[in-house]
Parts: sequence; C-alpha cells; structure tokens
Amino acid sequence: MANNDELLDEELKEELKKYEEVGYFTRLGRMFKGLSMAPDTREFKEAKIELQRLAAPLLALLIPLIGIGILIVVTSMGDNSKKAIKVEIVQVEDEEEKLEEVEKPEEMEPPEEMEVEVNMDAPSIDNAEIASETPAPTNEPQSPKVNSVDAMQNIKSPVMMKSVMGSDRSTGVRGRYTGGGAQYGDQQTEAAVLKALRWLKATQEPDGSWGKRPALGLSRQIDKSAGAGFAILTFLAHGETPSSKEFGPTVQKALDFLINNIVVNKDGVVKMRYCDGHEYGFLIATYALCEAYSMTKNPNAREAAQKTLKRIIDGQTPTGGWNYNMKRMTTGAPDDISYGGWAMQAIKAAKMGGLHVEGMEECIKKAIRCLKTRNYNKRAGFVYRPGSSGGGLAGVGCLCMQLLGYAKDEAVANALEVMKGWGPTFDKKHMCGSANSQYYSYYAAQCKYQAGMCKDATAANKKLWKDWNLAMKELYPKSIITVMDPKTQAPYTIKDPAGKDRQIGRWECNDHYKYDVMSTCLVALQLMVYYRYLPTTSLKATEVEADVEALSKDKSGEISVSIDI
Repeated sequence: MANNDELLDEELKEELKKYEEVGYFTRLGRMFKGLSMAPDTREFKEAKIELQRLAAPLLALLIPLIGIGILIVVTSMGDNSKKAIKVEIVQVEDEEEKLEEVEKPEEMEPPEEMEVEVNMDAPSIDNAEIASETPAPTNEPQSPKVNSVDAMQNIKSPVMMKSVMGSDRSTGVRGRYTGGGAQYGDQQTEAAVLKALRWLKATQEPDGSWGKRPALGLSRQIDKSAGAGFAILTFLAHGETPSSKEFGPTVQKALDFLINNIVVNKDGVVKMRYCDGHEYGFLIATYALCEAYSMTKNPNAREAAQKTLKRIIDGQTPTGGWNYNMKRMTTGAPDDISYGGWAMQAIKAAKMGGLHVEGMEECIKKAIRCLKTRNYNKRAGFVYRPGSSGGGLAGVGCLCMQLLGYAKDEAVANALEVMKGWGPTFDKKHMCGSANSQYYSYYAAQCKYQAGMCKDATAANKKLWKDWNLAMKELYPKSIITVMDPKTQAPYTIKDPAGKDRQIGRWECNDHYKYDVMSTCLVALQLMVYYRYLPTTSLKATEVEADVEALSKDKSGEISVSIDI
C-alpha cells in the first residue's frame, strides 16, 4: 500500500511539472536540443512546434540587437581624426574715428574793380600774352601735384550726358550717325577727323601740351592750357579716352598736363599755368576737364574740375555774365558773351556729367537772365557785349540757351533766323564781315544741328541744318591739309594700332588768329556734331513764357531753370 502511495506521488509530481512555468531561455534551450534530434522523433516534432511559439519573442529580441550592432560598426568606421578648432573671440573696442578738420579758408576781398575797353568780338588769345614756358620761381602756395590719370575707367559716359548725349561715342554709335545722307556724316567726314586726330597725336609735346612743330604744320601756338583743352575736347568727342588703343596715351598726357598745372596763389585764387592774359585757356581747360570726368569718372579729373569750376562760378558778375580774368565788376560790367560762352559750356558739361559745385544752380539762372536781357539783340541775335550792334556771336548765346534748357525760347528762334544765311567757310570776309569765321562756324554748326535734328523740328529748321551740313561735308574734308615729310616730300605718316601707315592732316583758318591747334579742333568738332550731343529737345526744357515776362519785372535775376539730366 505504501509503495502504491509513493508511486502515485511520483506520477502526480510528474504531472504537475507539466504545468510549471518554464522560463523562456529554458524553453529555447529545449527547442534547440529537440531540433538537433532525428526528424521522426517526438522531441524534434515538439521542438518545431516550440519554434513557432517562440519566433515572435525571438525576433523582438534579435532585431534591436542587430540594429545596435550596425550602429556600432558604422560609428567605428567614421573619421576619428576630427580635431577641435580653437576659436578666439576678440572684443574690438568701439572707437569713433575722428576726421581731420579742414581749416575753412578766410573770405577773400573782391578784386579791385577795373574797366577794360575792347573793340574785338572774339577771343583774344595772343602769343604775346602767353605765359613763359618755364614759370618763374614763386613763394606762392601751390596745390599738390596729383597722380597720373591712368586710373581713368573706360565706362559709358554721361557725357552721354543722359538725355543730351548719345548712349555712347563708340565705333558703333559713330557708324550710325556717319552712314551717309543729307543730315548725317559719311566716310569722308570720318576719314578727315581721324587724319586730324593723328596730327594732334604727332604734334603733342612730351609734357602733354602743344607748342610749336613747324615741320609738321604747327607754327602758330595758342596758349598751352587752351591748346590742351581744345585737343582733349576733340579726342573725347570721338570717344577717345585714356583707355583708347590708338589715342589713349595722348589723351592721358594732355589731361595730366592740365591737372598738374592747376595752382592756388597766395591769395587763395585757383589759377592755371600757361594761360593767356585774359584766361580764355582757363575756361576752355575747365570745359575739357568736365567732359573728361563725365566720360571716365576719374577722381583726379573731378577734383581738378571742381576747383576750376568754383572759380568760374565765383567769378560771375552780379548781372550774370563774365569778364576777362573773371573779374566781378560791380559797375560797367561788360558781360562778354564770347568769354562767357566758354564758361557756360563748362558749366553745362559739369551739370550734365554729375559734377555738383556750390552755387551752380544760381549761376545758371543768372547766366540765362543775362543772355536774355543784356546780350540779346533782335537784329543781331546775340551780341558781344550789352550795347553792341553787330558781330557773329549769335551762335554763342543760341547754343548756350539750347544746352541749358531754353531751346524753344523766342530769342533762340530769332538767332537761328539771323544765322539763316550763314554757311561754313574759311573766308574771313564771308560771314558777317568778321575776321573769325571758323570761330563763329563752330557755334553755328551746333545750333543748326540742335534745331534741325530734334524730333519736333520745323520744316524751316530741318532745311537750315540740311543746307549747312551738305555745305560742311563738301568743304571740310577736301580742305584738310595733308602734312608732308620735309625730308622725303611724301605724306607724313604715323602707325595705327595695326601697324599700318596713316597720313596726318590739319586745317588752316584764314581768320584773325590762325592758331593751328584751335583751327583744326574747331573744324573737327563740327564734323563730329552728329554724335557728340544729341538734340537738346530730348531735355525737359523749361516753359519760358512766364520767365520772359517776369524778367522785365524781376530785378533779382531769379529764374527757374529745369533741366532733366
């Protein structure tokens, strides 16, 4: 009986073991043990069933372990050579930069009043009045010598003068305006211009000026400031700047000459060496500096132009004109329109080129008032000085008013009518009985072009320009004098950039002065009128009727001048 009870207990324990909770890993071990047995055994079959039961928990365990392993491997394969970069932050003291104060110049006493009696109505630039080649030693303070202008940029110009000048004076633009036709230039006019530019290049002195070169046809010397000014204006009109391939060095040296010869005397007055006795050269050189800045934006040209412009503005008379040496006469001021014409052209170039000098706006207003009330003459157009009765200076006042925004004024229309019968000529007896026919032609050509080529030109003004242009194209190209080599008696030549020999030539004016550089430049500038400035009616000219009426009543000289530039 006892044996039976023991046996029963053993069987019961064995049965209870079947219901005991067996651990996961124990079951896993039994499974792998059963899978290792023969497929037909009971243990193998139970292991397969157990595998199905344990698959999900097993995968839940293995997948994270595999992911962790992959991360460890990837991390171990990375760049373990990374170095820490030490960054040092420095605190900069906030120090206010102090600008050096510029000492304000003392106000100068106005120059002594003097009256000059002159019977001529054209610029007096006499060789007898030309300054010495080498200026005498002086204790007067001088402005420091500026750097070379070789930093000038080859940019598109506002002498382009936004709205007044074409968008460029490049080869393509010149080509459009010299393609032939009654109103334009042609191949012959351009060939003549290039011949003259090469003559200017061949006759330039090493210092950048123009003196005398009799063997090359340069016998009568104008003062050096005026000569360099005329030459620069002529090169610039053709689009030649210091960066130009053929004429760049010539232009640069001429500009250096002008800039380096600006001085300030002991009284604080800006002067220019090598000027004639009346300082026409000062005005012409300033005009050239203003255009040079407009086309290059060179800071040296700007600084020089602002200095000389300031003197021109300060030298205007109370009545709005200019006198020799820019003397501000308070009584009996002659208001010389020939002299003032160059001052107004310089101011116009400055205004349109973006130069701003104190007093410029008021100066323009006063200049317009002077032209309309003191230099205007119904019979002669515009006259040399108030009270004069004749002369050939109608074109001076006419052009200045056109360029300053008064192209539609009745005084301009009257001046154009006065010049109706004028034609280009070298004969000093042909135009107004004057001894300065080319000087007057320089202005007349521009006036007629402005009037005849504007978009709303009248039929009469179109004919006025067409007739002048046809005569000019006929006369000037065939009148240029080819310079002959004195040794070979063959045409003198210089090399162009391609190494080809090119002839040089000049014009000789049969007028009172016969300055070779001035004569050649005046004619060349006329032949470049097509692309030098576009017609000024592209400007937003001021409505002048109210101003005309106000001028007779307003003694202050206040005129509103609106110029769209």
